[in-house]
Order: sequence, then C-alpha cells, then structure tokens
Amino acid sequence: MAHIRIRNTNERIEAEDQVLDFLDKQAILYEHWDSNKLTEELKEKFVLSDEEKRQILATYDSEIKDLAGRRGYKIWDVITLSKATPNLEELLQKFEAVHTHSEDEIRAITAGKGIFIIKGTDDIGYFDVELEAGDVISVPESKPHFFTLMDNRKIVAVRLFIEAEGWVASPYNDPEFKESKR
Repeated sequence: MAHIRIRNTNERIEAEDQVLDFLDKQAILYEHWDSNKLTEELKEKFVLSDEEKRQILATYDSEIKDLAGRRGYKIWDVITLSKATPNLEELLQKFEAVHTHSEDEIRAITAGKGIFIIKGTDDIGYFDVELEAGDVISVPESKPHFFTLMDNRKIVAVRLFIEAEGWVASPYNDPEFKESKR
C-alpha cells in the first residue's frame, strides 16, 4: 500500500482510505494489483530477460488491458532498475529533476520500491508517494513531478503509454521545490 509524506509539514498518511482520498483530491489515479500473482522468483528478481518481462506482462494482462481500456493507453512495457543497471546514477539524475509530460506517467510496481515526488494543490505543495509491489499510480499529464528509487535501490514496473514513442519529459523549473531527505 502506498504511503504519502507531505513535504511542507512532514505529515505522513498511511491508512488506505486516507491515502486513496488524498490522491483522489490531487487528481492522481491510484489502484492496487495483487502482487501475489507473480511467481516467488519474479518477486525478488531485478535483472530480467525478455522472456521474464513477457511473463510479468502476461501475469497482469487482464489488469493492464482494463486500465488501458479505461484510460486510452495503447502500449506497455516493463522497466527494471537496480544496482546492476548500467549507468544507474546517470539515469537517476535524469529522473530526479522536476518535469512534466504531454501524457500521463503510469507505473504499476511489480517488485521493489520507488517514490514519486509530485506537486500538489497550492495548500499542499510537494508530496512524496512511496510505492511498493502491487501499487499502481498515474500522474496526470502536465503535473510537475519526478520519480526515483527508495533506499533499496531496485524496482520492476509496468509502464503504459498512449503514444508509441512514449512520453518526453519537459523540464519544470519551480522555485517552490526544495529537495529534502526522506
């Protein structure tokens, strides 16, 4: 289950009904998929073959198609990041800059942990959404945000896109954004 941390106040929201309510008020789609559908081996594997990525997509085929049908997504893939990822630090530096996209950014976490930092409404400011296996999030197009790994530094996620090229990040320079440690 996702957890929220509001950066301005350091308030944490962890109860499921409160997390759902908070994200809904911020126009963030949040769902939960059954992480127990994956084999035990894939739950802890962060370097995947193409066949293993196909296994993950097949395991969640009905959930992916349901979400795609409701939201207009046309293609999907699996991304994995871990210490074994070449150029991990450079990739994370690219991810860890506040930006927007011309379409939603969707992640369905199948293993590991990650965190989205999202600009909320004016009364909230920036907040963190800490995600784990089973969490599905959609950050709406044009909403300032960025994504990074949590302390375990490994994640596997299904990504969904509307455009075949995927989305392109547009930098968002925001003087209100202050980096902070979790």
